[in-house]
Amino acid sequence: MRINMTQTTFKISGMHCASCAVNIESELGKISGVKKANVNYALASASVEHEASVMDHQLHETVKGLGYQVQMPGMEGDAHAHHGSDGAGRRAFISMGLAVPAVIMAMLGFWPWGQAILATIVVLGPGMEFHKTTAKQLKRGKANMDTLITIGTGSALLVSWWQIFVGGHIYFETAALITGFILLGRYFEARAKGRASEAISRLMELGAKMAHLIAEDGTTRDVPVESLKVGDQVLVKPGEKVPLDGLIVKGSSNLDESMLTGESMAVSKKEGDDVFGATVNQDGALTVKVKALSGNTVLAQIVKMVEQAQQEKAPIQKLVDKISGIFVPIVIVIAGVTFVAWYAITGDISASFIPAIAVLVIACPCALGLATPTAILVGTGRGAKEGILIKSGEALERNRHIDVVLFDKTGTLTEGRPSVTNTDLSSEQMSFVASLEASSEHPLAMAVVRYAKDQGVVLKPVDQVKSITGKGIEGMVDGKKVVIGSPSFVSAKNVPQVELWQSEGKTVVVAMVEGVVIGTLAIADAPKESAKEAVAELKRMGLEVVMVTGDNRRTAEAIAHQLGIDQVESEVMPGTKLDVVKALQEKGKKVAFVGDGINDAPALTQADLGIAMGTGTDIAIEAGQIVLVGGGPEKVVSGLKLASATYRGIRQNLFWAFFYNVAAIPLAAFGLLNPMIASGAMAFSSISVVLNSLRIRRAKI
Repeated sequence: MRINMTQTTFKISGMHCASCAVNIESELGKISGVKKANVNYALASASVEHEASVMDHQLHETVKGLGYQVQMPGMEGDAHAHHGSDGAGRRAFISMGLAVPAVIMAMLGFWPWGQAILATIVVLGPGMEFHKTTAKQLKRGKANMDTLITIGTGSALLVSWWQIFVGGHIYFETAALITGFILLGRYFEARAKGRASEAISRLMELGAKMAHLIAEDGTTRDVPVESLKVGDQVLVKPGEKVPLDGLIVKGSSNLDESMLTGESMAVSKKEGDDVFGATVNQDGALTVKVKALSGNTVLAQIVKMVEQAQQEKAPIQKLVDKISGIFVPIVIVIAGVTFVAWYAITGDISASFIPAIAVLVIACPCALGLATPTAILVGTGRGAKEGILIKSGEALERNRHIDVVLFDKTGTLTEGRPSVTNTDLSSEQMSFVASLEASSEHPLAMAVVRYAKDQGVVLKPVDQVKSITGKGIEGMVDGKKVVIGSPSFVSAKNVPQVELWQSEGKTVVVAMVEGVVIGTLAIADAPKESAKEAVAELKRMGLEVVMVTGDNRRTAEAIAHQLGIDQVESEVMPGTKLDVVKALQEKGKKVAFVGDGINDAPALTQADLGIAMGTGTDIAIEAGQIVLVGGGPEKVVSGLKLASATYRGIRQNLFWAFFYNVAAIPLAAFGLLNPMIASGAMAFSSISVVLNSLRIRRAKI
């Protein structure tokens, strides 16, 4: 019996480190009926795949039981998140406002009781969130970053209160300033993470809120976009946003589609053309028939694709999660060993106490947890702005190994709209050819039909049509057998113009009626303007460029020469592009395949990295790991560069996070770092990782 599975996504507030995310993920995964749980620390969200029988409240209660809060996505959730950020700032500045006087008092050796009162207010006031989470974690036998902070600040506070009565050394200022530094660090971290995720927030805000609905009597009234139905007609005035995806039924205009494609050039649209929600109508008034509701528009799909990519973990993150899961217990053990070792050497509790606290507060699993997701967050957000959709973190890792880029010719390197350039057919002969070609959906057949209609050719009745994939078509036209296809398919020999036209990069189609060749047509598909420069740039990046096409070798080599491509796979049948990819992989190559058609899907899936042109079919887009919305081959270059920049950011972040912890913990253990300096360093380590990720926004692609 097939079990119905569903996906639930919700926000989590109160996570303070990567260990928090790992613990929540582990507990959600233990719920009966949950197949997969994914908790993203940088996004502060959870995505759970589970059986339909698992209720949302079960997931929420599990998270709440660990000491965190749950917030469902939506307007209220956004408001809650904003309020939470304001609250974090308020707690940080209150704690620092009280901690600094306590430090000054300690430096001057003034009023220990004043230090005690200020420190206690800070630790048990603004810092209470740490201790609440620690308590709930301990009930379940878990530990996280808050546990380290609670042990460090709590022990400093308790020992100081004991010492104030017995006359020993006090550490109130340490407890207060550690709490203040950590709260301040988390506030700045939250602000930086907000900047990292603002690209997707801006995308979500692009859509129009109101629309001019046209009634049956021709009058218009303003209605919320959410109330529109498929089939409704709306008026889009110059300067306004198109409310939803639709079809122009009246009017023509230029539209700014830069928010979807990243292309600054306006696109000319006329009656019968598709338009997309959130694009801007620049001049003429348009009447648009709604084709998709708000949740199914191109913009909505882009937002969904980017959110899924940000929620997914890169393979390297799995190792980081394992380390984060055991990080806190290891640090507690190291702190304990540090205290015992110092006490054994010095016999002084005070001298032993300080380095142990420093170890607790300097350890930072936060930086480890932020290293990968923040880079992906910024990279995918930058990509969405540029019309480059990176669908998963795995695509970033695959990209770094690529050494061959394999282009499907039609629609990727060329415009994908071939046209007849030469023919020796008379009008009567053309009627036979166009009549049969009208039965085919092949781009070359459609080019012939368009040409015939432009010439005023009248079509004839057709039956017994048989299409031979990749070769041609045959059938009965007005009672005569007609065969149309490549010169080899129709066995055409000694036709002088065939070689000439093929040498010019044109595809030659030969027509035969009742077994006699009646004439030929030359069809050309113009290369995209950016194709030659894109190929040159890929070569400068050290990549091999290969073109795959169904054209014969002479035609294929002529086009490849125009574009500067040295390697060509010609006369490839639509279903065998997959074999070309496999053949390159068997030679040890890592292949990126660029395509846009239904028959490209197997090759896109087989390739080490599938890059789908967003102008193509849904099947191709689904198969690609990187989707390019609008644009041409230059977007392939930008997509590969962005993926490289994002992965480079991940590696830099991980190096810094590991280096920081490996270097800082021993320094603290050997007493070379004061706990107050240690807490500031810990806060800085997380912020630096986020700031490094933000550099991806300015990467040259």
